[in-house]
Amino acid sequence: MVARRFGIDPAPLERVAAIYPFRITPFYFRLLQGPDDPLWKQVVPDPAELAEDGLPADPLNEECLSPAPGIVHRYPDRVLFLVSGSCAGYCRFCTRKRWVGKAKVSFSDVLAGLDYIARTPSVRDVLLSGGDPLMMADLVLKEILERLRRIPHVEVIRVGTRLPVTLPERITEPLCRMLASFHPLFVNTHFNHPRELTPEAAEACRLLADAGIPVGNQTVLLRGVNDSAAILRELFQQLLRNRVRPYYLHQMDLTHGTGHFRTPLSCGLKIMAELRGTLSGLGIPAFVVDLPGGKGKIPLLPEYGALRGNEVVLRSPGGEEILYPDL
Repeated sequence: MVARRFGIDPAPLERVAAIYPFRITPFYFRLLQGPDDPLWKQVVPDPAELAEDGLPADPLNEECLSPAPGIVHRYPDRVLFLVSGSCAGYCRFCTRKRWVGKAKVSFSDVLAGLDYIARTPSVRDVLLSGGDPLMMADLVLKEILERLRRIPHVEVIRVGTRLPVTLPERITEPLCRMLASFHPLFVNTHFNHPRELTPEAAEACRLLADAGIPVGNQTVLLRGVNDSAAILRELFQQLLRNRVRPYYLHQMDLTHGTGHFRTPLSCGLKIMAELRGTLSGLGIPAFVVDLPGGKGKIPLLPEYGALRGNEVVLRSPGGEEILYPDL
């Protein structure tokens, strides 16, 4: 479909898709403008995915941190619960590209994950992910949420989804009402570029927000897609206008087959420095690195202060040095 519309040779795409599945929704397909398009780069297979980049297939060590099917237990008080193996569209930079689109998640796997959560009282916070949890039918998703809400020590439920971007028609009023019946419940979505905030995507965000569901956004920093302060400033401004809080700006995970998307840490730090003072603090996400080996996320900040003798020198967003009287 992509090759035919844009007049390109399908063979290289097919070689990549044979290893890393390719899927795109008709909605997102209509947004593509050609091979140099930042949206194209996110979803269309690229021969660079098959290059030997020396990166691991499981950079966050999720498989070794999985005590039960679908569970990744990295932090003491929260778990990642992988309830779906598919997405509406497969991102070429996905940290689980070794698995997503290839694996099947059975309901018996889901039940085993629920059993682990129920017998682990330290778990207060559950993040439903995958794949995309909203790929499941409303009744199946409701069943999982009801079972989670019956576990006394589960306080917070989060849902990670990219469907407001790739399949906004999936976000319906009945779905939002159902999700809102399980508060405290939060939705984190995944916009990477301002052009993804289409009228349809904005309507999906409105439905979630009108249902009283707090919506956050996690953006991945991607070379050739959004690696500039101007692009991200526009994206974060648009998100705020649509009642979506920019939550994380992710340094890309060190995933095999994604090396061509990598940016140096200095790129993200420079962008964060340029955003500060030109964008409301409400619109500035935390710039985070998910440490290799499953060691957890850490925030990185530009250098704003330094000791000089007995004084602290702080740098303003405009670059001016200010002496701050510290104790």
